[in-house]
Amino acid sequence: MGVFVFLPLVLPLTAWPIARLAEQHLHPRAATRLLTGVAVVMAVCSTVCLALVMVVGTAQLPGNPLPDGWSDPEVRAAVPYDEVVGKAAIPALCVVLAACGRTLWRHGRVRRRAHRALAGLPETEVAVLPDGVPYAYALPGGRRDRVVVTTALLDSLEPAERRALFAHERAHLTARHHRFLLAARLAAQANPFLRPLRTAVSYTTERWADEDAAQVVGSRRTVAYAIGKAALVSRGTPVATLAGFAAAGPVPRRVAALLRPAPPGWSWPSLFTSVGLAAWGAAVGAAVSAMSSANAAVTMVLILYAATPL
Repeated sequence: MGVFVFLPLVLPLTAWPIARLAEQHLHPRAATRLLTGVAVVMAVCSTVCLALVMVVGTAQLPGNPLPDGWSDPEVRAAVPYDEVVGKAAIPALCVVLAACGRTLWRHGRVRRRAHRALAGLPETEVAVLPDGVPYAYALPGGRRDRVVVTTALLDSLEPAERRALFAHERAHLTARHHRFLLAARLAAQANPFLRPLRTAVSYTTERWADEDAAQVVGSRRTVAYAIGKAALVSRGTPVATLAGFAAAGPVPRRVAALLRPAPPGWSWPSLFTSVGLAAWGAAVGAAVSAMSSANAAVTMVLILYAATPL
């Protein structure tokens, strides 16, 4: 394996340029899918390589349940600096698994609490809460997907702006944006170098819903006004993990984007542009990460198989 086992741990750095450029130059739908896909591939690859290094480190510990042959010098030689790196990978992988598990647990808990809060309301697509705090969010799952909005926020919007609000939240539910957000969040927990992609996905999903709402309402300016007005009176959603109308920002950038012409549809950017170069760099980084982790996994399996006594 050599140093190639470490490549997937640092290759997410190649995706940093596209994290910002995709927000500015790609359609939000394309940017969300591209960034999420790259983040998931790189997170899986880095976790696989971390687990392979951990096997070498665990085999060196006294009293471990692994076969004795897995601690042979030939196996340890597959990882550079095996004494230090192998043992350091053990707590590192434990931290990754604990962080991902905690994220999944919090995600499930938030959704369960949100659904319990609506238990006494009619099973309609829109749930209006008599709350003096203005906020709105899309709540997937349960018996049906629902849009939750408070009376305080509805009272602060004009009828056309209310239609923009509902169209925005329905777009979150239709496109299943919560899945992109969860995948990007888990990827960032698996590898901290992927946090810029998580931040970018949070923004592009909101922009995606903005564009879909503008098509439904028929006025980009109305959606921009609704977002701006909601941001002035709202503090976001009660829980940060829920997609909200004026939560994931920055709001001024979203408003400014809506006041410009609609972005072009999906098309892979040319290599001779900054966004194209960044996109190809991220794609190559993801491909190299996948090949490196696959090569390391196959090599380690063969080495361990040869070192396992029959």
